[in-house]
Amino acid sequence: MTNAEIIALKNTCHTILPGHKALTPAQSFAQMASWCETNNIEHDVYGEGDFLQSFEKKIAGLLGMESAMFCISGTMAQVIALKLACEERGSSLVALHPTSHLLLHERSNFQVMDYFTALNIGNPHRPWTLQDLQTQPEHIAAAQYELPMREIGGQLPGWEELIAIKTYCRQQDIHLHMDGARLWEAACGFNKPLSDIAAGFDSVYVSFYKGIGGFAGAMLVGRTDFIAKARVWMHRQGGNVFRRTPYVIAAAMQFDQRLAAMPAYFQRTREIYAVLKDYPAFIANPATPHCNMLHLHLPTDKESAIQLRNRIATEHGIWLFNNAVHTALPGYCMFEWYVGDQMLDINDNTLRQALDLLTAGVQAPVLSM
Repeated sequence: MTNAEIIALKNTCHTILPGHKALTPAQSFAQMASWCETNNIEHDVYGEGDFLQSFEKKIAGLLGMESAMFCISGTMAQVIALKLACEERGSSLVALHPTSHLLLHERSNFQVMDYFTALNIGNPHRPWTLQDLQTQPEHIAAAQYELPMREIGGQLPGWEELIAIKTYCRQQDIHLHMDGARLWEAACGFNKPLSDIAAGFDSVYVSFYKGIGGFAGAMLVGRTDFIAKARVWMHRQGGNVFRRTPYVIAAAMQFDQRLAAMPAYFQRTREIYAVLKDYPAFIANPATPHCNMLHLHLPTDKESAIQLRNRIATEHGIWLFNNAVHTALPGYCMFEWYVGDQMLDINDNTLRQALDLLTAGVQAPVLSM
């Protein structure tokens, strides 16, 4: 099936499990227009404007940092931050976990543009540790930490481990950068204020289209002088677009609501884990929830899982997951559940119906070497 056909099939379903409810463009734009009228919003001009800059100050304040820059994409924001960190310290080495978004999903941008050199650290299936960093003998300019780590089910490091990493990086003058694409979710997992989590990081990137549900956009947060340099590089990379207002509005108009809902999403994730105990054929990663997302491993291959998803959607109007991927174990695949508005509004009986259909459709594989 093409992407368009998949989206069309998903839109026929009365029950969709992952993520937030998707609005049509007409619904989104109508909400934005109403919010703009109520709040007397005016356009920015190349990033200059009271509304945009007040939102930047708001995010910087939440994270306990000096300044922030709204950026069209996190892909742009993160490589800028790490490039600047390398320039400040006279080394091109940046420590990245093997599942870093920069390594997996950004088409080698930092390498092609000669911004820095990646140094893989840590186990691909676990958050990286202080020891992983300490064992590197070379002069590292920067280290990136993703909180939570999306590619391994939303895992978080232990709080004391994170504090130790922050301390070591400060002592060794290693720029510690946070990939906080899902930082809003991590706050519930740590049960800490956002400012406590961000404290000790030299720069932070956050996203506004994932858990927040905006159109696109990110924020890079850090020291005032650091963000001033980042603005220059954003301009050089074509990110200083004429109007950023639509992207900021789409995030700002629902930001407080989404942030306030995060504890409920996390509690619902705990309840889902309790339901999953009755389905031993499915394995959740992590074993206990670290935030409001998880990976569910199934005893079937990727292609069969996707065919099963489509059949259940067609016959029962239930959309189980968005995509499935292969795992290291032959005959198994996994998919991601982000627990948002959809799961919050679905009761346990409906969830069990979906899991029963999934159970009936998979067969335990015969493992081969």
